[in-house]
This record gives sequence, C-alpha cells and structure tokens, in this order.
Amino acid sequence: MGDVELRDHRPRRGPHRTPGRHTHWRVARHRHRLLRAGGVAALLAVVGPGLLAGLSDDDPAGITTYSILGAEYGYELLWVLALSTAALIVFHEVGVRLGVVTGKGLLTLVRERFGPRAALLVATSLVIANTGTMCAEFAGVAAAMDLLTGTSRYLTVPAAAIAISLLVLRESFHRVEHLLLALSAVFVSYVVAGVLAHPDWGAAAEGLVVPSIPLDRDALLVAVATVGTTLAPWGLAFIQSYAVDKKLGVKDLRYERADVVVGAVLTGVIGLFVVVACAATLHAQGIEVDDASDAARALEPLAGSAASTLFGLGFLGAALLAAAIVPLSTAYSISEALGRRTGLDQSFSEEPTFYLAFGTVTAIAAAIVLIPGAPLIELLFLTQALNAVLLLVLLPFIRSLASSRELMGEHALGRFDRVATGLALAVVATSVLALGVLALL
Repeated sequence: MGDVELRDHRPRRGPHRTPGRHTHWRVARHRHRLLRAGGVAALLAVVGPGLLAGLSDDDPAGITTYSILGAEYGYELLWVLALSTAALIVFHEVGVRLGVVTGKGLLTLVRERFGPRAALLVATSLVIANTGTMCAEFAGVAAAMDLLTGTSRYLTVPAAAIAISLLVLRESFHRVEHLLLALSAVFVSYVVAGVLAHPDWGAAAEGLVVPSIPLDRDALLVAVATVGTTLAPWGLAFIQSYAVDKKLGVKDLRYERADVVVGAVLTGVIGLFVVVACAATLHAQGIEVDDASDAARALEPLAGSAASTLFGLGFLGAALLAAAIVPLSTAYSISEALGRRTGLDQSFSEEPTFYLAFGTVTAIAAAIVLIPGAPLIELLFLTQALNAVLLLVLLPFIRSLASSRELMGEHALGRFDRVATGLALAVVATSVLALGVLALL
C-alpha cells in the first residue's frame, strides 16, 4: 500500500503531465513561428501595388533623368532624389490607403466628391502625362535595343507594343502581376553597374544630406525632372486603382504599407546607383550625355563592357515593365472618370472602355515614337518636368480626399500625415515655381 501511495504521488509521466518551464518555452516558440509565418504569408499576398508602382518609376525617362543628373552634376543633386523618394513614400501610402479603405479608384472618388468637371480635369492631366511618359517608354525600348542588338526602332517598337498588349489584355490579373514582378528583378543590374563604377561613397553620402544646387535654369530643370520622374502622376493613380483591383481590404493595410515603403525605397536606391555610376565615370571625365543609352555606351571604356551591358539590359527591362503599367494607369483613370467598371479580370465584352483606353494610349505613343525625326531625347527628359507641373493638379485632390473623416473614418490623415503631405506638396510647388521664374528671366 505504501508503495502504491508513493507511486500515486509521483509526477505522472507521459502525454498528460503538467507542462514544465521548458515545455511552455517550446510552445511559445512554436506559436511565434506560426504567427511569423502567417505575417510573411500575409505580406507576400498583398505585395504588388507598392513594389510595381515604385519600381516602374525607374523607367527609361527616370533612368535618363538620373543619368543626366549624375553626368552633369556628379553627386551634388543626390539630395533632390532623397527628398523625392520621401515624397513618394508619403503619397503612395496615401494612395494605397484611399484604395483599401474606400474600395474605389482615384478618379471614381474625385467624380463622386468633386463632380464630373473635376474628374475630367484630373483625367485630362493624367492622360497628357501618361501619353508623354508612354512615348518615353517606347523611346527607351528603341534606344536599348539599338544599343544591345542594333535593331531598328521600326521593328522593336511595334513588336514591344503588340507583346505588351497581348500580355496585359489576354491574361488574368494574377498572372500579369506575377510576370511584372518577375520582370522587375532586372533592376539589380543597375546596382551591379554602380558598384563596378567604383564611386566615391563619401561624396555620395554628402550629396544625399547636404542641399546644394547651382542657380541656373539647367540645374533647376534637372531637379524638377527628378521630382516629376520619381513622384510620377500615373503612379499615384495606378497604385490606388491597382490596390482596388487586387481586392485588398482594411486588414491588409499594414502589410500593404510595407509593400509601399519597400517599393519606394528600392526606387530611390536604384536611382542612387544610376547617379553614382554616371558621377564616378562620366562626370569625373567631363563627358556629357543626352540619354541613358549614351550613358551606357560611355560607361564601357571607363567601367568595362559588363557595366555597359548591364546598364543597357536594365534600360530595356525598365522600359518593358513601365510600358505595361503606364497604359494600365490610363485605362483605370479613363474608365473611372466615366463611371465604368475597371479591372483586368473583366473581359473585353464586359468592359470595352477599359481595354480600348489601354490600346489607344499604347498605339498613339508607339506611333509618335516612329515618326521620322521624332525628338526622342526631349520626350524622355522633358516629359518628366511636365509630370512635376501636373502633380500640382493631382496632389491637392489626393490630400483632400484622404483628409476627409466622412470618407476615411479612423483612417483619415492625422496631424503628422497632413504635415508630411503638405511638405511634399510644398517641395513640388517650390521647384516648379522656381523653374518658372528662371524661365521668364
């Protein structure tokens, strides 16, 4: 009996024993792993709008702008790129927030809140900006293919227009998104090209944090174009409509913010490497360039053929990625302004306006680029300065919509958000005004 009593009072072994300290620790660790895995899965599920809208800003027009900035001014104007990237984070986050909370695209909200005339004004501004930018994308395809293979633009531009249209218009939303995300991997080539150029990282760091700019028209034009190409109007409309098309909900918002920040920061980092590659080689040798393909050619004797080829491949990949996304932004905007349904999961018979808008802007841009003697360099660069001007039409509407408690509820812009968006708007307005004043002198 005593033995029995002793055995009864001993700790029971087996699956039903009381968990000890180490068991609790293992359970907690397992739960943490599950939660962490769930967070990663949730983040991967929403990735797309921020990453694509951000990286697409590093299109041929953007790379050309950054190349000119580095070749002509070295590291001096890197602070403009840093400010533009900060503004990109602010307004892309606002755009995603508007789309996720309301479930509506930008032009739909403008039409509902401010009326058809305001929607027409914003849509017109976007169509002008997008058409110019789309011309720049096809000019980039032509320049990159000429650099890499010597093929005529009369072959490469129509082929690119047809291939992009077939991809976007015939495939499902998720397949298009996955292909575009895969294509965005090409941007790593700029990072490698920048490292091969052996830049002065100390001078680059100083250029990032110490504002300095020559007070002349050309420097201001480059600065304004940098703002316009980084915080592009079409990207603001695209990111909101794309978040709606992806059917993201409020529960996805914190993960989508991470997507936005990563996309915007990568945009700035890639732009940084383009600038430092050109600053370390072309600026140091006093070599001027007219566009990014000239920069790629000039890099070869200074940084090696690998840097030149990588620069050209990045240029082509960036052109194709943006050429698929910019007309999507146009199609979203036109359809929303007219009160039509939008989305890649709609068929042509269900929503012809969306697809006709996509096809029309693609065809017009390709036709303009194929005009003999068309000023491709001016299209690549000056359209970005125009973007900055058109931002002054777009940004106040976005800020006003996002500030509305009636529309956004608890997700309306708070005090910090209003200050950040106000400062970003002030940066754009000041740069455009300064350029306008110098142009009149």
